[in-house]
Amino acid sequence: MGEKKQVEALLAGGQATAGPPLGPILGPLGVNVLQIVNKINDLTKSYAGMKVPVKVIVDVESKEFEIEIGTPTTSALIVKELGIEKGSATPKTQKIGNLTIEQVAKIAQMKSAGSYSNTLKGVVKEILGACVSMGVTVEGKEPKEVVKEIEQGQHDKILSA
Repeated sequence: MGEKKQVEALLAGGQATAGPPLGPILGPLGVNVLQIVNKINDLTKSYAGMKVPVKVIVDVESKEFEIEIGTPTTSALIVKELGIEKGSATPKTQKIGNLTIEQVAKIAQMKSAGSYSNTLKGVVKEILGACVSMGVTVEGKEPKEVVKEIEQGQHDKILSA
């Protein structure tokens, strides 16, 4: 393995192009930019409509490359799950959507790799924290109430799956 160049960018899921920011950086390295872009789009298509952190590591001599895909932000995943544009400007008074505990668990599973918590319950609580600041209710309740329910074991069936 020769010298490695690393390129990091925040890209729209499934919509990377050979233009900026990737093309101008990867082109001079002599790699097949289109091949890299196609691979990125393939790996990020499930995150359509979201910004995804992407890292491309190129071996300058062999022209081989690796691609690492990060996870979109928690708020981006919540917005996508709700099918809305953005969170509430006044989360205490204006609620912009409601998630089921299953949807929260689904987002938590996507985020678990990058989380500081080592249990699904812990990651779910992190997601619920984001819901508070975005004006999102869960099961029709304030997220803090749902955190209490989780601590009491009320959602164990879903969260231990």
